[in-house]
Amino acid sequence: MLGWFAYLWLKPGPAPYHYQLVEEGGVGKFDKLGLEAWPDLTISKHEVRVQEVDKPIAVAHLATRGNAPPVLLNWENLTSEPVVSIDSNLSELTALATAIATHVPKDAVVLAWWDTSRQVRLLAGRDTLFTSHLGEPMIAPSHWRGRGDTIKKYEQEFWGAVWPAEERWKFQIFADALAADANEGVAMLRELAGPREAYLVVHVADIYKLGLMRPERLDMAYKDFPNNGNVHGMIGQLKAWMKDNHYEAYTLQFFSEKAMRAYFLRDDKSGNTLLAQMLPFTNSTPLEPQAVELIYKHGGYRVYKIQPAQPSGG
Repeated sequence: MLGWFAYLWLKPGPAPYHYQLVEEGGVGKFDKLGLEAWPDLTISKHEVRVQEVDKPIAVAHLATRGNAPPVLLNWENLTSEPVVSIDSNLSELTALATAIATHVPKDAVVLAWWDTSRQVRLLAGRDTLFTSHLGEPMIAPSHWRGRGDTIKKYEQEFWGAVWPAEERWKFQIFADALAADANEGVAMLRELAGPREAYLVVHVADIYKLGLMRPERLDMAYKDFPNNGNVHGMIGQLKAWMKDNHYEAYTLQFFSEKAMRAYFLRDDKSGNTLLAQMLPFTNSTPLEPQAVELIYKHGGYRVYKIQPAQPSGG
Protein backbone atom coordinates (compact mmCIF):
# COMPACT_ATOMS: atom_id res chain seq x y z
CA MET A 1 0.00 0.00 0.00
CA LEU A 2 2.97 2.33 -0.14
CA GLY A 3 1.83 3.64 -3.51
CA TRP A 4 -1.26 5.32 -2.07
CA PHE A 5 0.90 7.53 0.16
CA ALA A 6 2.65 9.00 -2.87
CA TYR A 7 -0.64 9.26 -4.74
CA LEU A 8 -2.26 11.23 -1.96
CA TRP A 9 0.76 13.48 -1.60
CA LEU A 10 0.50 14.61 -5.22
CA LYS A 11 -3.28 14.72 -5.53
CA PRO A 12 -4.89 17.97 -4.36
CA GLY A 13 -8.15 17.98 -2.46
CA PRO A 14 -9.69 18.04 0.99
CA ALA A 15 -9.38 15.18 3.48
CA PRO A 16 -7.33 12.33 1.97
CA TYR A 17 -9.63 9.67 3.43
CA HIS A 18 -13.24 9.12 4.40
CA TYR A 19 -15.25 6.95 6.78
CA GLN A 20 -17.58 4.50 5.04
CA LEU A 21 -20.41 2.95 7.04
CA VAL A 22 -20.40 -0.83 6.61
CA GLU A 23 -22.84 -2.08 9.23
CA GLU A 24 -24.97 -0.67 12.03
CA GLY A 25 -27.26 -2.08 14.70
CA GLY A 26 -27.70 -3.06 18.30
CA VAL A 27 -25.17 -4.79 20.50
CA GLY A 28 -26.65 -8.18 19.58
CA LYS A 29 -25.72 -7.66 15.94
CA PHE A 30 -22.06 -7.29 16.98
CA ASP A 31 -21.93 -10.19 19.44
CA LYS A 32 -18.23 -10.83 18.84
CA LEU A 33 -17.36 -7.43 20.38
CA GLY A 34 -18.37 -8.52 23.88
CA LEU A 35 -20.63 -5.55 24.65
CA GLU A 36 -23.56 -7.48 26.16
CA ALA A 37 -23.29 -5.43 29.38
CA TRP A 38 -24.28 -2.29 27.43
CA PRO A 39 -27.49 -3.26 25.59
CA ASP A 40 -28.59 0.36 25.16
CA LEU A 41 -25.75 1.18 22.77
CA THR A 42 -25.99 1.42 19.01
CA ILE A 43 -22.87 0.10 17.27
CA SER A 44 -21.59 1.02 13.84
CA LYS A 45 -18.70 -0.40 11.85
CA HIS A 46 -16.83 1.94 9.54
CA GLU A 47 -14.04 1.38 7.07
CA VAL A 48 -11.48 4.12 6.52
CA ARG A 49 -10.93 4.40 2.79
CA VAL A 50 -8.84 6.43 0.39
CA GLN A 51 -9.61 7.05 -3.24
CA GLU A 52 -8.08 4.69 -5.80
CA VAL A 53 -7.28 2.05 -3.16
CA ASP A 54 -9.43 -1.09 -3.25
CA LYS A 55 -9.03 -2.14 0.36
CA PRO A 56 -9.70 -0.14 3.55
CA ILE A 57 -6.71 1.24 5.42
CA ALA A 58 -8.40 0.90 8.83
CA VAL A 59 -11.56 -0.42 10.47
CA ALA A 60 -13.35 1.30 13.35
CA HIS A 61 -16.25 0.42 15.65
CA LEU A 62 -18.23 3.32 17.09
CA ALA A 63 -20.90 3.44 19.79
CA THR A 64 -23.69 5.90 20.42
CA ARG A 65 -26.24 6.24 23.20
CA GLY A 66 -29.38 8.14 22.29
CA ASN A 67 -28.68 11.28 20.30
CA ALA A 68 -25.16 11.83 21.68
CA PRO A 69 -22.19 12.05 19.29
CA PRO A 70 -20.42 8.75 18.52
CA VAL A 71 -17.56 7.43 20.63
CA LEU A 72 -14.73 5.39 19.15
CA LEU A 73 -14.54 1.96 20.83
CA ASN A 74 -12.09 0.05 18.70
CA TRP A 75 -9.64 0.79 15.90
CA GLU A 76 -7.62 -1.54 13.69
CA ASN A 77 -5.03 -0.18 11.30
CA LEU A 78 -4.55 -2.23 8.15
CA THR A 79 -1.34 -0.49 7.07
CA SER A 80 2.15 -0.56 8.49
CA GLU A 81 1.78 2.96 9.91
CA PRO A 82 -0.89 4.25 12.34
CA VAL A 83 -3.50 6.38 10.59
CA VAL A 84 -5.87 8.70 12.52
CA SER A 85 -5.87 6.50 15.63
CA ILE A 86 -3.84 3.80 17.44
CA ASP A 87 -4.71 0.11 17.32
CA SER A 88 -6.67 -0.94 20.39
CA ASN A 89 -7.98 -4.01 22.19
CA LEU A 90 -11.70 -3.78 22.97
CA SER A 91 -11.70 -6.60 25.53
CA GLU A 92 -9.17 -4.66 27.60
CA LEU A 93 -11.35 -1.54 27.39
CA THR A 94 -14.51 -3.33 28.55
CA ALA A 95 -12.59 -4.88 31.45
CA LEU A 96 -11.30 -1.41 32.39
CA ALA A 97 -14.79 0.10 32.24
CA THR A 98 -16.20 -2.65 34.46
CA ALA A 99 -13.43 -2.16 37.01
CA ILE A 100 -13.91 1.62 37.10
CA ALA A 101 -17.68 1.28 37.48
CA THR A 102 -17.08 -1.12 40.38
CA HIS A 103 -14.24 0.57 42.27
CA VAL A 104 -14.28 4.30 41.44
CA PRO A 105 -16.81 6.36 43.47
CA LYS A 106 -19.58 7.98 41.47
CA ASP A 107 -18.66 11.45 42.73
CA ALA A 108 -14.99 11.11 41.71
CA VAL A 109 -13.46 12.54 38.54
CA VAL A 110 -11.40 10.53 36.06
CA LEU A 111 -8.47 12.04 34.19
CA ALA A 112 -7.33 10.30 31.00
CA TRP A 113 -6.44 11.02 27.40
CA TRP A 114 -9.49 12.54 25.73
CA ASP A 115 -10.34 9.37 23.75
CA THR A 116 -10.07 7.13 26.81
CA SER A 117 -12.06 9.71 28.78
CA ARG A 118 -14.96 9.49 26.36
CA GLN A 119 -14.90 5.69 26.48
CA VAL A 120 -14.86 5.68 30.29
CA ARG A 121 -17.73 8.17 30.43
CA LEU A 122 -19.80 6.05 28.01
CA LEU A 123 -19.09 2.58 29.41
CA ALA A 124 -18.40 3.21 33.11
CA GLY A 125 -20.72 6.15 33.72
CA ARG A 126 -18.09 8.18 35.56
CA ASP A 127 -17.44 11.90 35.27
CA THR A 128 -14.33 12.72 33.25
CA LEU A 129 -12.36 15.91 32.94
CA PHE A 130 -12.47 15.67 29.14
CA THR A 131 -15.73 14.99 27.31
CA SER A 132 -15.06 16.21 23.75
CA HIS A 133 -13.46 14.54 20.75
CA LEU A 134 -10.41 16.81 20.80
CA GLY A 135 -8.50 15.15 17.96
CA GLU A 136 -5.02 15.68 19.39
CA PRO A 137 -2.46 14.78 18.32
CA MET A 138 -3.10 14.38 14.61
CA ILE A 139 -1.90 10.88 13.72
CA ALA A 140 -1.11 10.84 10.02
CA PRO A 141 1.57 9.73 7.56
CA SER A 142 4.10 12.38 6.65
CA HIS A 143 2.49 12.71 3.21
CA TRP A 144 -0.70 13.96 4.88
CA ARG A 145 0.90 16.56 7.13
CA GLY A 146 0.28 19.34 4.63
CA ARG A 147 -3.44 18.68 4.88
CA GLY A 148 -3.66 19.07 8.62
CA ASP A 149 -6.38 21.74 8.52
CA THR A 150 -8.63 19.78 6.18
CA ILE A 151 -8.14 16.59 8.18
CA LYS A 152 -9.07 18.37 11.42
CA LYS A 153 -12.14 19.88 9.76
CA TYR A 154 -13.27 16.50 8.42
CA GLU A 155 -12.70 14.80 11.77
CA GLN A 156 -14.63 17.51 13.60
CA GLU A 157 -17.58 17.16 11.23
CA PHE A 158 -17.63 13.35 11.30
CA TRP A 159 -17.50 13.06 15.09
CA GLY A 160 -19.85 15.98 15.71
CA ALA A 161 -17.07 17.45 17.79
CA VAL A 162 -17.23 20.70 19.68
CA TRP A 163 -13.86 21.97 20.87
CA PRO A 164 -14.46 24.27 23.85
CA ALA A 165 -11.50 26.58 24.37
CA GLU A 166 -11.31 25.86 28.10
CA GLU A 167 -11.28 22.09 27.56
CA ARG A 168 -8.56 22.35 24.91
CA TRP A 169 -6.53 24.52 27.28
CA LYS A 170 -6.92 22.02 30.11
CA PHE A 171 -5.89 19.19 27.80
CA GLN A 172 -2.66 21.00 27.00
CA ILE A 173 -1.97 21.28 30.75
CA PHE A 174 -2.77 17.56 31.09
CA ALA A 175 -0.18 16.77 28.39
CA ASP A 176 2.34 19.04 30.10
CA ALA A 177 1.73 17.21 33.39
CA LEU A 178 2.36 13.79 31.82
CA ALA A 179 5.53 15.13 30.19
CA ALA A 180 6.83 16.70 33.42
CA ASP A 181 8.87 14.93 36.07
CA ALA A 182 6.84 12.83 38.49
CA ASN A 183 6.42 15.23 41.42
CA GLU A 184 5.66 18.27 39.30
CA GLY A 185 3.32 16.30 37.06
CA VAL A 186 1.27 14.89 39.92
CA ALA A 187 0.89 18.38 41.41
CA MET A 188 -0.39 19.67 38.06
CA LEU A 189 -2.91 16.83 37.84
CA ARG A 190 -4.16 17.55 41.36
CA GLU A 191 -4.75 21.17 40.40
CA LEU A 192 -6.63 20.12 37.24
CA ALA A 193 -8.84 17.72 39.19
CA GLY A 194 -9.83 20.28 41.81
CA PRO A 195 -11.11 19.25 45.25
CA ARG A 196 -12.79 16.00 44.17
CA GLU A 197 -11.34 12.52 44.60
CA ALA A 198 -9.42 11.90 41.39
CA TYR A 199 -8.22 8.93 39.39
CA LEU A 200 -5.86 8.78 36.42
CA VAL A 201 -6.13 6.22 33.61
CA VAL A 202 -3.13 5.73 31.32
CA HIS A 203 -2.44 3.31 28.48
CA VAL A 204 0.86 2.30 26.94
CA ALA A 205 -0.19 3.84 23.60
CA ASP A 206 -0.43 7.22 25.35
CA ILE A 207 3.37 7.37 25.22
CA TYR A 208 3.19 7.54 21.42
CA LYS A 209 0.53 10.25 21.45
CA LEU A 210 2.39 12.27 24.07
CA GLY A 211 5.59 11.90 22.06
CA LEU A 212 3.86 13.52 19.08
CA MET A 213 2.61 16.39 21.23
CA ARG A 214 5.73 16.94 23.36
CA PRO A 215 8.71 15.71 21.28
CA GLU A 216 11.08 17.98 23.18
CA ARG A 217 10.36 15.98 26.34
CA LEU A 218 9.91 12.48 24.92
CA ASP A 219 12.35 10.90 22.49
CA MET A 220 10.50 7.74 21.59
CA ALA A 221 9.86 5.29 18.78
CA TYR A 222 7.78 2.20 18.12
CA LYS A 223 8.15 -1.00 16.14
CA ASP A 224 5.72 -3.85 15.50
CA PHE A 225 6.74 -7.47 16.02
CA PRO A 226 4.88 -10.68 15.13
CA ASN A 227 3.23 -12.41 18.06
CA ASN A 228 4.01 -15.99 17.04
CA GLY A 229 4.13 -17.49 20.51
CA ASN A 230 7.93 -17.54 20.67
CA VAL A 231 8.29 -14.95 23.42
CA HIS A 232 12.01 -15.52 24.03
CA GLY A 233 12.82 -15.17 20.33
CA MET A 234 10.73 -12.01 20.01
CA ILE A 235 12.33 -10.41 23.06
CA GLY A 236 15.74 -11.19 21.61
CA GLN A 237 14.85 -9.45 18.34
CA LEU A 238 13.39 -6.53 20.26
CA LYS A 239 16.47 -6.03 22.41
CA ALA A 240 18.76 -6.29 19.39
CA TRP A 241 16.75 -3.60 17.56
CA MET A 242 16.76 -1.42 20.68
CA LYS A 243 20.54 -1.70 21.02
CA ASP A 244 21.19 -1.05 17.33
CA ASN A 245 19.06 2.09 17.44
CA HIS A 246 20.39 3.37 20.79
CA TYR A 247 17.23 3.21 22.88
CA GLU A 248 17.35 2.44 26.60
CA ALA A 249 13.95 1.08 27.61
CA TYR A 250 10.82 -0.49 26.16
CA THR A 251 7.28 -1.58 26.95
CA LEU A 252 4.83 -3.70 24.96
CA GLN A 253 1.29 -3.36 23.67
CA PHE A 254 -0.55 -6.53 22.64
CA PHE A 255 -3.34 -5.37 20.34
CA SER A 256 -4.10 -8.66 18.59
CA GLU A 257 -3.32 -12.37 18.79
CA LYS A 258 -0.88 -12.02 15.91
CA ALA A 259 0.92 -8.74 16.55
CA MET A 260 2.46 -6.66 19.30
CA ARG A 261 3.95 -3.19 19.37
CA ALA A 262 7.03 -2.16 21.31
CA TYR A 263 7.46 1.45 22.40
CA PHE A 264 11.02 2.61 23.06
CA LEU A 265 12.52 5.49 25.06
CA ARG A 266 15.94 6.83 24.17
CA ASP A 267 17.20 8.55 27.32
CA ASP A 268 16.75 9.28 31.03
CA LYS A 269 14.96 12.55 30.28
CA SER A 270 12.22 10.63 28.49
CA GLY A 271 12.15 7.88 31.11
CA ASN A 272 11.77 10.37 33.96
CA THR A 273 8.52 11.83 32.66
CA LEU A 274 5.45 11.12 34.76
CA LEU A 275 3.79 9.06 32.02
CA ALA A 276 6.85 6.87 31.47
CA GLN A 277 7.10 6.26 35.21
CA MET A 278 3.45 5.21 35.31
CA LEU A 279 3.83 2.67 32.51
CA PRO A 280 5.66 -0.67 32.67
CA PHE A 281 8.86 0.41 30.93
CA THR A 282 11.89 -1.71 31.69
CA ASN A 283 13.62 1.18 33.48
CA SER A 284 10.64 2.67 35.34
CA THR A 285 10.73 2.94 39.12
CA PRO A 286 7.73 2.86 41.49
CA LEU A 287 6.23 6.26 42.18
CA GLU A 288 6.01 7.58 45.71
CA PRO A 289 2.87 6.12 47.38
CA GLN A 290 1.98 9.50 48.86
CA ALA A 291 1.70 10.86 45.31
CA VAL A 292 -0.31 8.18 43.49
CA GLU A 293 -1.53 4.66 44.24
CA LEU A 294 -1.80 1.99 41.55
CA ILE A 295 -5.23 0.41 41.99
CA TYR A 296 -5.76 -1.49 38.73
CA LYS A 297 -3.76 -2.89 35.83
CA HIS A 298 -4.89 -4.98 32.91
CA GLY A 299 -3.32 -5.28 29.50
CA GLY A 300 -2.09 -1.87 28.44
CA TYR A 301 -4.10 0.04 31.07
CA ARG A 302 -3.06 1.34 34.48
CA VAL A 303 -5.38 3.18 36.89
CA TYR A 304 -3.94 5.35 39.64
CA LYS A 305 -5.64 7.12 42.50
CA ILE A 306 -4.21 10.62 42.81
CA GLN A 307 -3.50 11.14 46.49
CA PRO A 308 -4.47 14.44 48.14
CA ALA A 309 -1.67 16.93 48.65
CA GLN A 310 0.23 16.36 51.86
CA PRO A 311 0.07 19.25 54.35
CA SER A 312 3.33 21.12 54.55
CA GLY A 313 5.26 20.86 57.79
CA GLY A 314 5.77 23.86 59.88
